[in-house]
Amino acid sequence: MAEEKTNNAKETEESKQPEAEPVTEPEVDQKEETVEAGTAEFEDFDESFNFNTETLNKLDYLNDLQLNIYIELGRTKMKIKDILELERGYVIELDKLASEPVDIFVNNKKIAEGEVVVIDKHFGIRIVNLVDPKKMMQGLS
Repeated sequence: MAEEKTNNAKETEESKQPEAEPVTEPEVDQKEETVEAGTAEFEDFDESFNFNTETLNKLDYLNDLQLNIYIELGRTKMKIKDILELERGYVIELDKLASEPVDIFVNNKKIAEGEVVVIDKHFGIRIVNLVDPKKMMQGLS
């Protein structure tokens, strides 16, 4: 009877352990896919500056764009102490002569030179020289 109990105990222990399932490797598809590749072909890029009506229509949306424009009469260097002592009527000497053209900048890029004119007690600038468009475009890309 003691042998029956030990056999029953062994059977219950074995029945408690889950049976291990055999490990199978996943099936691997041995087919190789072939990919065809070709060279992309594009139209030639026209670099001419000839504007036609279609080009102008594309640029119409830029008409309302606001840009910062400033005129540089000349430059000078001053110490902060001297700037704080400025008073009404003080004259600051610039590095340009009165007859030299002033520089015209658009968004910190020099685009032209001009001369100062007075019209009905108002100052204005008459453009006398435009910067070469190739030089203007340098540094933009």
